[in-house]
Amino acid sequence: MSLEFRHIAHAYGEVRALEDISFTAPAGEITCLLGASGCGKSTLLGLAAGLLRVQQGEVTLGDEVLADAQRSPPPEARPVGLVFQDGALFPHMTLAANVAFGLPKARRGEADSWLAKVGLAGMGARYPHELSGGQQQRAALARAMAPEPRVLLMDEPFASVDIVLRRKLRRECRILLREAGATVVLVTHDPAEALDIADRIAVMEGGRIIQFGTPQELHHAPATASVGAIFSGAQIISGTRGAEGLDTPFGLWPLESLIGALPDAPAFDLLVQADGLVPVADGRGCSVRDVHPMGPRDRVLLQGADGAAITVETALPVDPDKTYSVLPDPNSVRAFARS
Repeated sequence: MSLEFRHIAHAYGEVRALEDISFTAPAGEITCLLGASGCGKSTLLGLAAGLLRVQQGEVTLGDEVLADAQRSPPPEARPVGLVFQDGALFPHMTLAANVAFGLPKARRGEADSWLAKVGLAGMGARYPHELSGGQQQRAALARAMAPEPRVLLMDEPFASVDIVLRRKLRRECRILLREAGATVVLVTHDPAEALDIADRIAVMEGGRIIQFGTPQELHHAPATASVGAIFSGAQIISGTRGAEGLDTPFGLWPLESLIGALPDAPAFDLLVQADGLVPVADGRGCSVRDVHPMGPRDRVLLQGADGAAITVETALPVDPDKTYSVLPDPNSVRAFARS
């Protein structure tokens, strides 16, 4: 069943955490809420889980209203599983007892099979403190999935494990969740994690969703410069409309460098990849702050007279004692109207 948020707004006192949030996490898919700390993603998860009361709007599961301003069942009364950053296993219980905790008596014998599904076969008699961080997260996932909830909510579930294990764990987790057909909402601040595990991503800023779509849509058609910078690794450069092109702190950029048409605005945020830029010797150009050899190419940091900086990745020789302007390749720059 799909989990839907309809016109959700939430505040902590006078601090507005969410502003008119509406989106659907489709049935059987993994939806990521992505954004920096304080953007409201964990608040959304708390409203779906029953950890917070809905102040405005409603959360629905299929055709059923899960929670609204009048009705807020506690977490244990919702068909929802929860996985937290630290796993939150009961330290005094074995793994098998942890997994069996939320199951009816008739199904508690299934605990060992759920542990096997997450790669912990034969470890049911161990206690949480006897496990690594990654194993604890696997056990927490087994405990959350064992009751076969219609929705699984995951709050930064891989943040407490090292990066190498994190990659392995989230890919294994994606396969397991997809095989189970679970509807999943996962909170993360890591774009790489969202791209690695999600079917759809809601990018949040300041209590709002600024774009919702598949990883491909966000990468190839960002709605804002900030979304493009998150998913493509591009940099954002300021620019204004000039008589012969785009005036930037790093020189005049021709209109032929643009992908698509120039928005109708006087000022722009220009999104461009470092390897789509070419340094051009110019006595009135930018100074070279750093040249970092990276195999066949160098990463060069240039700084203009106004302090603006830009990174160029190039195979051309760059003299640290000279100054340079910067030219983008044709069809390499996206322009967004600056708000």
